[in-house]
Amino acid sequence: MKIVETIAEVREQVKQWKKEGLTVALVPTMGYLHEGHRSLMERARKENDRVVVSVFVNPTQFGPNEDLASYPRDLEHDAALCDSVGVDLIFHPAPEEMYPKGFCSFVDMDVLTKELCGLSRPVHFRGVCTVVSKLFHIVTPDRAYFGEKDAQQLAVIKRMVLDLNLDIEIVGCPIVREADGLAKSSRNTYLSPEERKAALVLSRSIFAGKKLAESGETDAHKLVQAMTDIISAEPLAHIDYVKVVDLLTMQQIDKLDRPFLAAIAVYIGKTRLIDNFMVQAGGAGA
Repeated sequence: MKIVETIAEVREQVKQWKKEGLTVALVPTMGYLHEGHRSLMERARKENDRVVVSVFVNPTQFGPNEDLASYPRDLEHDAALCDSVGVDLIFHPAPEEMYPKGFCSFVDMDVLTKELCGLSRPVHFRGVCTVVSKLFHIVTPDRAYFGEKDAQQLAVIKRMVLDLNLDIEIVGCPIVREADGLAKSSRNTYLSPEERKAALVLSRSIFAGKKLAESGETDAHKLVQAMTDIISAEPLAHIDYVKVVDLLTMQQIDKLDRPFLAAIAVYIGKTRLIDNFMVQAGGAGA
């Protein structure tokens, strides 16, 4: 496994692989890798000849008061995990490699980015679309792998690929959870023991909402209320949003009569965590 820091090195290696007729996968990450990332890499390893993992804490997707400076970083740990899965190349650029002096071009999106995380983090998806677009052009992968925990991000990337006619297959992979239900996240390391226990309110809310939908409930507002009530009962939890949206457009819906996403963002102390569940076909009770 190689670790490279420049765009030129990535392009040179990928061109060589493609000359050999090999398929190339990309797993974009911000590092501090956990079992959720491992699941993406393992799937990429299984379905492709070569696997590239990017490790880059992307400054353009963080707002002024967000955790860019404190976001956890540990390249040695990340490299060991990647090596254990059989990753071929880690791309670990410096911010100035990705955003040289004078950089002023961004990829922006309407509609899908105006709800959920896009409302509370207004610059976030412009940064995500820009960096992922750059990574796609640098690596030119056949497939790219993203976690369903960031469900809105996954929908946004799929839409960007469709709208911009990018010849890349986007693969969504299921949420990986801790034994007690908490969705794996690099930000879980911010939690104190008391906050870690309180954070279980997210998965409890998600599991309850999913059970209600599976029982045949078709009123989105009742689903939201049931999930909100569970979270509100936890003193350390502060709700950013609890919403049910159309799975394709990310717009709020009243009836569970189509594929939908039930998504939550909750602050546990100062740490913002997200979780969700999706119903892919037909809607609840269909």
